[in-house]
Amino acid sequence: MDLQLEGRVAIVTGASRGIGRAIAIALAGEGVKLALVARNRGGLETVAAELEGQAPLLIDQDLSTPDSDQLVVDRVMLQYQRLDILVNNTGASLGGGFEATSSADLERSFAMNVEVPFRLAKRALPFMQAAEYGRIVMLTSIYGREAGGKIPYNASKAAEISLTKALGREVAATGVTVNSVAPGSIRYPGGSWDRRVLADPEGMERWISRELPLGRFGRAEEVAAVVTFLCSPLASLVNGACLVVDGGQGHSNM
Repeated sequence: MDLQLEGRVAIVTGASRGIGRAIAIALAGEGVKLALVARNRGGLETVAAELEGQAPLLIDQDLSTPDSDQLVVDRVMLQYQRLDILVNNTGASLGGGFEATSSADLERSFAMNVEVPFRLAKRALPFMQAAEYGRIVMLTSIYGREAGGKIPYNASKAAEISLTKALGREVAATGVTVNSVAPGSIRYPGGSWDRRVLADPEGMERWISRELPLGRFGRAEEVAAVVTFLCSPLASLVNGACLVVDGGQGHSNM
């Protein structure tokens, strides 16, 4: 299926590994021109080497720093003179239960999971609206929709899902859609689930049997496929939505 993305320009944050890497590869496969953002320059260069026939713009930037959103968008416009897609994949998982969570954990979680996507969207939107086409996709989590996981992560991801809905409704008439994708437990090399499996294979096998209906972890590529569709003109009626990609892991009815 042709997703009609050839020649579009996309920013992908958190692009140096895992889900961000998979999204970059999937979009590149559809002919999208990429600006890849992460703190790890080496990781970005590794991903860039995997993109056959494309030389993406690499931006090694800590998005929590002041004016980082303007720096990123300015560099993209200088390089490509357009911006069609923003994939907000950068995030933070801090703290734990109530006693283990500090105020700093909560503040940092909201800064990375809500404020950074908000600021980037605010910078990107004028260019999308001027072109009467734009796609903003937030990477959230099933734990933004239900209980479980860490308190700061849950609270900030729930807020990010709410931001998605509100922003999507506000900008819909301008040709821009805003959606979120809520992955379940995704395993990729070096990720948190990968480390847990390597540290306790028997315990994790029991956990998988109990918690994951498919009997396996999700793959980053499976999340990337959904994100890529949402970035396309074919997803024109999907707006303000939170699409769950978890193989039935979650317990929410919504």
